[in-house]
Amino acid sequence: MNRREFVKLSTLLAAGSTIPIIGSSKLFASAQEGPFKVGIIGYGDRGSGMHSVMNSMPEKFEVVAICDNLPFRIENAKQTYPTGISFYDHHNALLENKEIDVVLVSTPLYLHFEHAKAVLESGKHLFLEKTMVFNVDEVLALNNLVKAHPNQIVQIGHQYRYSPLYFKVKEMIQNGWLGKVTQIDARWDRNHNWRRPVPSSDLERQINWRMYKEYSGGLVAELLSHQIDFINWAFETQPGQIHGMGGIDYFNDGRETFDNVQVMLRYNEGMIGNFGATCANQHEGYAFKIKGTKGMVSLLMNEGIFYPEPDVKAELQEVDGVSGATKLTWSSDKKGVKILDEPTRDGSYYALEDYHRCLTQSALPYANVVNAGKTAITVALANQSLYEGSTMSWKDEYNLS
Repeated sequence: MNRREFVKLSTLLAAGSTIPIIGSSKLFASAQEGPFKVGIIGYGDRGSGMHSVMNSMPEKFEVVAICDNLPFRIENAKQTYPTGISFYDHHNALLENKEIDVVLVSTPLYLHFEHAKAVLESGKHLFLEKTMVFNVDEVLALNNLVKAHPNQIVQIGHQYRYSPLYFKVKEMIQNGWLGKVTQIDARWDRNHNWRRPVPSSDLERQINWRMYKEYSGGLVAELLSHQIDFINWAFETQPGQIHGMGGIDYFNDGRETFDNVQVMLRYNEGMIGNFGATCANQHEGYAFKIKGTKGMVSLLMNEGIFYPEPDVKAELQEVDGVSGATKLTWSSDKKGVKILDEPTRDGSYYALEDYHRCLTQSALPYANVVNAGKTAITVALANQSLYEGSTMSWKDEYNLS
């Protein structure tokens, strides 16, 4: 990079610098007034959590219907919202409610395709939580279904695509400010069995569905898909080869999905991505490092630091001192530059805010069936590799359009 480029990089990294952040409401010029009437299918932690986020956006969304097939969840919801909401124990009944404009699907992964298909066929708009669907065939089928319903707005819940922090890092990558990236290290660790309490044993598989292969994509789908999706998005790519290893290495409690996984993705751009998760140690927790010849980005979910290589750091420090250049905010150890001034909000807020824009402007969401489908395929292939011990390859038929 020449001196002019260092000034640009210094400006981008400067505290308080602005970029065209997707989730900024100032960018939206709504073609019609909200709020959109929302029905939620699946009212566990995620569905109820998204309800709370929507309640913080009353001018944009209003939840008018809730569906769950577990009676205790419906009873809990009724106690929280005694008026103004209709309750259902089957998704088809909810979809017959003509008041609803948008349906949020936050059910277990194995039900995503069934519920997404039903929503599209009902004529309503769809917000489908990640991971998009369970397997490759469902990805291809849902892509075709969405093409057949062009007037319905379908957004997938990969919220990193809307975070100001991650958007800024994507800009850094796309403009070459990390140099040639060769390594990605991502972890999402915990020291917990990942189980949820069940009121009776006959509800074990319904509540702890993440533990069973028939219903779940395990740690890769539930956790690592966030970071996998970001790399696909930021580099506008997908892995050419996928190899995973794992096992039930600590919690020998009847579960079928692995409690310890490591997935290696080889990208045609000459990058290796290492994505790992364990349920037996929480020290690193969430860690996400993208390593290039000019610097490394180290990310948490809502804050991050750019660690320049020595020659880049020297130039940045020099430019930072030039009159007229905006001062950088260096980390406490003086080795890196803070990417944003303050931590960001919950990514779901930004995602829903932009979904409102897409609904009012009939726009294609940034997290859509095509790009989220490629992430879902990556997750499915990673799990196939984990359980079969084989290396999987990307096929031309997976390149959705």
